[in-house]
Amino acid sequence: MVARIKIGTSIRGILHYNENKVAEGEAKLILASGFAGEIENMTFHNKLQRFEHLTELKPTVKTNALHISLNFDSSEKISSSKMQEIAIAYMEKIGFGDQPYLVYRHNDAGHQHLHIATTSIQRNSEAINLHNIGRTLSEPARKSIEKEFDLVVAESKKFKQESGLKPADLEKAKYGRSSTKRQISNVLAGVIKEYKYTSIGELNAVLRQFNVTANRGKEDTEMFAKKGLIYSLVDKKGNKIGVSIKASAFYSKPTLRNLEKRFGTNKEKRKPFRQGLIKKISKVLSKYERFTIETLNAELKRDSVTLVLRKNDQGRIYGTTFIDHKNKVVFNGSDLGKLYSANSIAAQISSSDQLRSYLKPTDSQSSYLKSEPSKSANTYLEPIATRGILDELLGKSQPDYMPGIPRKKKKKRNQGLTL
Repeated sequence: MVARIKIGTSIRGILHYNENKVAEGEAKLILASGFAGEIENMTFHNKLQRFEHLTELKPTVKTNALHISLNFDSSEKISSSKMQEIAIAYMEKIGFGDQPYLVYRHNDAGHQHLHIATTSIQRNSEAINLHNIGRTLSEPARKSIEKEFDLVVAESKKFKQESGLKPADLEKAKYGRSSTKRQISNVLAGVIKEYKYTSIGELNAVLRQFNVTANRGKEDTEMFAKKGLIYSLVDKKGNKIGVSIKASAFYSKPTLRNLEKRFGTNKEKRKPFRQGLIKKISKVLSKYERFTIETLNAELKRDSVTLVLRKNDQGRIYGTTFIDHKNKVVFNGSDLGKLYSANSIAAQISSSDQLRSYLKPTDSQSSYLKSEPSKSANTYLEPIATRGILDELLGKSQPDYMPGIPRKKKKKRNQGLTL
């Protein structure tokens, strides 16, 4: 089992996310602990009012909302009654057993999981300490519950999960603004907080994978000058579907000013994943002299990587963006190096694939693959203008031998004898 805790300032936003899932048929409320009345008769206002009654007791504490998800292995089939027991046990172990909380069972992913909404403000007006709650309380609770309920251990090699984020349903969006807003909101909730992007362009590269786009308007418009932002649903060709909705209309407030706060922190958060992404891309590029876009995308997809090509009206590629869905990071090709930039990728695209052909280095050649002692272990990935990708990996201009190509014999010089 994997437990994730998100701490925020808006219990209303957490409720809206889960209730929207219920409205879309992708979730069901299975437990309302600390609430009076039957679950079926509870309105959104009833649920919100219960939490707000507590948060108003301690208005000085703004960060008081918790959104917890408990995720199970893809092979596990867990009944709603067992999920209730697991949720109750977990909340007791992290010190929230006496707090009101709602438990939603979600069915929007390949693995079973539940979401819990609650607040840290208690009836005595005191706030539960949330500092390091993930490491000090949640982790021990998770491990204890895995044993207690005989669940697949998160650290085991057999533990697998499938992404829960799905593209917006364009058919449902045709029924009006309300449905469009729910569709966009569901995507934003999964992308904005999870992925590490450093610009609107990089954010859009991810959003468009899920049929959503963010638009600032043209540079000469008042909306652009005032840092306005609207979100729209789009089809695979980029055509807008339905109405556009202002960023300020969403409860999560994904406005440009709030996004800009994330740009800087995301730049640091994504750094540890840069070299790993470079290795994934290089592994594919090193296999081909030239390739089709279809082949490149298919190869990258095997490692959960998506390549977004930006083209002008004439069809010329002027930008590349790589999305690592496993680590939730986004990089423009130029930020990874010249080998991954638009010019380099475009130069290798053709109408057919051309596999590279070379022998595996022998022991005597293996030194070409080793880094120099004084250099970083990753220096072989850095671009050198006069070499190709294969040259980078092998460390020399070409292999000693290419299958099917005879070696040129060296001419022997006549050596005369000096008497």
